[in-house]
Amino acid sequence: MQSASTVLLVRPVRFAFNAETAASNHFQQALAQLSAEQLQQQAFAEFDNAVASLRANGIDVMVVDDTAEPAKPDAVFPNNWGTFHPDGRVLLYPMCAPNRRAERRPDILAGLAQQFQLTEVIDLSHHEQQGRFLEGTGSIIFDHLHRVAYAGVSARTDAALFAEVAARLGYRPVAFHAHDPQGQPIYHTNVMLCVGARFAVLCVESITDAAEQAAVVASLEATGHEIVAISLAQVARFAGNMLTVQPAAGGPERLVMSQRAYEALTAAQRQQLSQYCELLPLPIPTIETIGGGSARCMLAEIFLPRTT
Repeated sequence: MQSASTVLLVRPVRFAFNAETAASNHFQQALAQLSAEQLQQQAFAEFDNAVASLRANGIDVMVVDDTAEPAKPDAVFPNNWGTFHPDGRVLLYPMCAPNRRAERRPDILAGLAQQFQLTEVIDLSHHEQQGRFLEGTGSIIFDHLHRVAYAGVSARTDAALFAEVAARLGYRPVAFHAHDPQGQPIYHTNVMLCVGARFAVLCVESITDAAEQAAVVASLEATGHEIVAISLAQVARFAGNMLTVQPAAGGPERLVMSQRAYEALTAAQRQQLSQYCELLPLPIPTIETIGGGSARCMLAEIFLPRTT
């Protein structure tokens, strides 16, 4: 399946602007007018509302509380540290920012093991010692149906390590370089590319190398995806940061995005996407402004087989 019916979300208890990630994440913005307490309360409210909306749409949501120590300002984005596969394998990824590495929590894996079959945990975090990073489904966009993996190379996405992981999982790797309007690498692939079962949201113009752009488009079209092209201006409003999820009881897939992303789409783009799934916008302005990640980043898909 392309879409998971179960997702893991981590409720943040020390949410804050992360200075360690800001150098490579140009989407982050500090809000000096908010106190730490106000910021935390707004993050809680947005998180809890997102969980309620997902559950109301039939998505199986597993919520884990962040731990207060050590401080993990980006704990709300669990998709970066782990992927959870249908054969029971779990991959733990090397993270660029030192203060994000504590997000990989053994107790979360232990909790998953009570409900799901974990056949192998592949820990790639040792690559951090060599300065090689690959941040989960921030870095890698999986086309599970066609066994293709896409990645935009950046400080957080090592091209060689991406190729190694794709080979290990049995996926064909497609690597490229994507840039923002200032010519800086886009920090995570999942802000400019979303792949569903039959469509792909892609910021074509961000891939400035003509050969790489042609290769990405050709790969998506060869696997039967209708490309919904978004602009760099829309990327800046997280219109590429989307994820399809499947209600546990069946029915149309939901395309989860932030309210800001939804409002950035044109009517024609919404119509295109609505042919394939129901659009599910979540209002998370504080989380995406301070954290520099959006709705997709909050969702870690659980494809693991259940124990019962």
